[in-house]
Amino acid sequence: MGAERVALTLVDTSVWVEVFRKHRPLNLEALLAFDDIVTCLPVIQEVLQGFRDESAYRIARESMSALPLVEPSLGLSAFEEAANLYRLARRAGLTVRSAVDCLIAVCAIRNDVEVIHRDRAFEALARVSALRARRAERTPASFAELRT
Repeated sequence: MGAERVALTLVDTSVWVEVFRKHRPLNLEALLAFDDIVTCLPVIQEVLQGFRDESAYRIARESMSALPLVEPSLGLSAFEEAANLYRLARRAGLTVRSAVDCLIAVCAIRNDVEVIHRDRAFEALARVSALRARRAERTPASFAELRT
């Protein structure tokens, strides 16, 4: 009997931004198990470059560094695939505002992992590729959140 394959999820920057918010952060654990989360280098860069506060930056850096990494050695072929994915979406009349989103999508496609996001670019990319994408919806607010 073979081992069951665990479904891994690449959490996009658009979700991490919500998770690291100071007020009313997104509860990522309500959406997926922490052990099922992976990341990639472009997500780490995007997340870390957004921190102004040095202490918050260090905490985020430590947290992101603890996650399993897909595509740890991005080479020319990944960038070429990302460019082709961007061009494919454009030919289909779909707008992708960030070339980095295409690179993140390529990391997910190459490793057969789903991307959880809050960015419509991934929905467009999933329409023209093998990308599996799921929008991260906020769970209903807790009573405590409603009172603040």
